[in-house]
Amino acid sequence: MSQILRVPFTVGQRSAFVESSLKCFRSLSTAASVETPLANGGGVVKLKRKKKKNLFEVAQFLPNWGIGYHMAKTHWRGVTYEITKINLYKDGRHGKAWGVAFKDGVPAADEPKKISGVHKRCWKYIPNLKKIQVTAPANDPPTV
Repeated sequence: MSQILRVPFTVGQRSAFVESSLKCFRSLSTAASVETPLANGGGVVKLKRKKKKNLFEVAQFLPNWGIGYHMAKTHWRGVTYEITKINLYKDGRHGKAWGVAFKDGVPAADEPKKISGVHKRCWKYIPNLKKIQVTAPANDPPTV
C-alpha cells in the first residue's frame, strides 16, 4: 500500500501561494478600478473612474455658458437640446436651464422649454451641432 508523503510548506511558500491565488481571483472580478504598479516598484496605485459632469459643469467651458450650443445626456440617441437660457446659482454648478429640443437634427418644438435633469451627472457637449447662422441669400439683379 502506498503512502502519501506530505511535505509541509514554509511560511514564505504558503504566503506566495495565497497571494498568487488572490491575484487570480481579482483578475476574474469586474472591479471598476484598475491597479498599476508604481514606477519605483514600491506599491500599487488604484486609478479612479472619471467623474461625469452635470449640464452646468459642461457649459462653463463653452463661450457664453453654452448658450446656442447643443448638449445631450450620454444615454440619449438622436436627441439634443440647444441651450437658450441659463439661470445659475451662486456656486456656478447648479441652476436652471431652458432649451429647444432637437430630434435627429430637426427642432422638435418651436419654443424653448425648461430642461429636466440638469443636475444629473450624465451630460455631454455635441460638437458637430453648433448653432447654425441662417442667412438669407442676397437677391442681386443680374448685370448685363
